[in-house]
Amino acid sequence: MSFSRRVAVLAAALIGCTVPASVPAHAVVGGTETTTGDYPWLATVGTPLFFPRASGQFCGGELIAPDQVLTAAHCVQLAQLLPQALTVIFDRGDLTAHDGTTVAVTNVRLHPDFRTDTVDGVDVYHHDLAILTLAHPQQRPTVQLAARPNRSFTVPADGSGVVLGWGGTADGDSANTVLRRATVPMVSDADCAAAYPGTFDASEMACAGSTTADTGEFDSGGPLLVDGKLVGITSWARGTAQAGYPGVYARMPASF
Repeated sequence: MSFSRRVAVLAAALIGCTVPASVPAHAVVGGTETTTGDYPWLATVGTPLFFPRASGQFCGGELIAPDQVLTAAHCVQLAQLLPQALTVIFDRGDLTAHDGTTVAVTNVRLHPDFRTDTVDGVDVYHHDLAILTLAHPQQRPTVQLAARPNRSFTVPADGSGVVLGWGGTADGDSANTVLRRATVPMVSDADCAAAYPGTFDASEMACAGSTTADTGEFDSGGPLLVDGKLVGITSWARGTAQAGYPGVYARMPASF
């Protein structure tokens, strides 16, 4: 799940350069097709300039307020100076369709402590959170947040979570365009620290996934749900569904 190539392609798209005809992609592995009707707060994040993907989608997002969508900071860091290049789409289960609601973005706000480290060829994102301000408030349900002001939430060290995304169904597959859902096992902080020594930070990251169920590129910014509540968003990992390397998610803070 190395996102450096996708970020480079997005940068080229945003400044109007030629975009490569294909990009490596990874996504919800071990999942099944689902519908946006079950997740009315779920959105694609993209730009019409991102030609390699239908609907210009390159990440996911969650409606957290009528005019705010949460996504991964690494997805949109290059768009801070040009937020109008971004679009958010609700109710589009298949990216090749033309249904749903497309909304413009007016502002991109990254977590103040967001940063990227590269360790052994893997991009490690810290505080990988961003809020997009929408041009028009949406009259639809918002996602339930596990953590709220004055109420912390501890990500469980066992059990399972649910992830959602529009990417491929296996490492290297960029053909899938349909929203998929997978159940992933939660991974303890200790096991995640052992998998990513010196890079995993339990104060702002959580881990989930296995060799049979995982997330990856084009799922970034999408949700990790536990008991139907948002506990984290897809951020980074070494590969997709690789043994010993679970997916890493940005934990939802009590405030942002």
